[in-house]
Amino acid sequence: MIENTQTELERVILVGVSENDGDDTVDSLAELAELVKTAGAEAVETIIQNREKIHPGTYVGSGKVDEIRMALARTGAIAIVCDDELSPAQLSNLSDLLDVRILDRTLIILDIFAAHATTSEGKIQVELAQLRYRSSRLIGLGKSLSRQGGQMGNKGPGEKKLELDRRLIQDRVAQLRRELKEVEQHRDITRAKRKKNAKPVAAIVGYTNAGKSTLLNHLTDAKVLEEDKLFATLDPTTRVLELSGKQEILLTDTVGFIRKLPHHLIEAFKSTLEEAKYADYIIHVVDASNPQRDKHMQIVYQTLNELGVKDKPIVTLFNKQDLRSDDEPLRDFRADHVLSISAKQNDGLDRVKELLEQLLRENKVLFEGIIPFTEGGLMQQIRKQGELISEEYVAEGVEVKAYLTQEVLGRVLATVSKSKQ
Repeated sequence: MIENTQTELERVILVGVSENDGDDTVDSLAELAELVKTAGAEAVETIIQNREKIHPGTYVGSGKVDEIRMALARTGAIAIVCDDELSPAQLSNLSDLLDVRILDRTLIILDIFAAHATTSEGKIQVELAQLRYRSSRLIGLGKSLSRQGGQMGNKGPGEKKLELDRRLIQDRVAQLRRELKEVEQHRDITRAKRKKNAKPVAAIVGYTNAGKSTLLNHLTDAKVLEEDKLFATLDPTTRVLELSGKQEILLTDTVGFIRKLPHHLIEAFKSTLEEAKYADYIIHVVDASNPQRDKHMQIVYQTLNELGVKDKPIVTLFNKQDLRSDDEPLRDFRADHVLSISAKQNDGLDRVKELLEQLLRENKVLFEGIIPFTEGGLMQQIRKQGELISEEYVAEGVEVKAYLTQEVLGRVLATVSKSKQ
């Protein structure tokens, strides 16, 4: 990302196209500037063209190309970053016209993901997404294919594959898919074990930098990296949250969502993102201090819909209350429950736990009865899978008061009934 950490950052110019009045091009470019910063560069100028359609050959019109050329000379920038994914033709033509590195939003996000992937699964997913992106752009990338090294847009496991021809890249993609399939099978086994152990799962989702990792850390002491950058963490983390009554719920952090999330990444990270699909509950974290919070929420729900995440109880947490500068009411009409918190300040987290306890209890039935001393295994199930309110040893056995799932309750009632015969 940075050629030399001891010198100044790479200087780039951001370029976007506004196709409609009142669209979010300005906000999208502001976000792109944050992405570029996370990738280790500095946006020194932003250029927007208003036109009905993105130019099919050069992204922007010829007049704007001349304006970009002058801006490059004036600012000393060494690359331009376009706010949309460029076609091979656009990439090639702009490179020929401007004679600088041409990057797009997708490539920047891939670069950030490459830098932040730490697990074998994450690295496989990133390389797979990189190769899918670049395989269709081998011609368009032109001279930049030979510019390997530390520059932004050339990071990660995919950089060693850039000069391979399409056939070799396809072979590598096939190999990565096989490796990813093995990882997915392992993930399926893990999910099956969770289901067998009857431990409920809540997936933490949200726009990137909303505070998901901070929430997980402060609830479970997960020690996940917290940083005020987009996509500071990438690989999912699952931790146990212990609640009152010896209840437990698994919390799984997922990769942050973002506007114009590249299709390559949605496909490559589908197995990771599907943690939300298989979860029992969705915890939606929203940065309440961000003026674009409503737009961010819309993007999160669109992505969840693409993943087929439906009919899950949703808890929306409006985070970063301590940073809010407005007093507009916070609403999420798609959520079943809404709370205002500040995870970093530990404000409101007790209410989060109480709500999760309430949700877990909604799926359980109160049982009051005596478990015979001979059924020690049944008592273990009650302690492990239920919410044990009280237990007292009496002459006939253990007098129990507990909230149980229908499955465990059925086994308890059958055993108690059999012991009385």
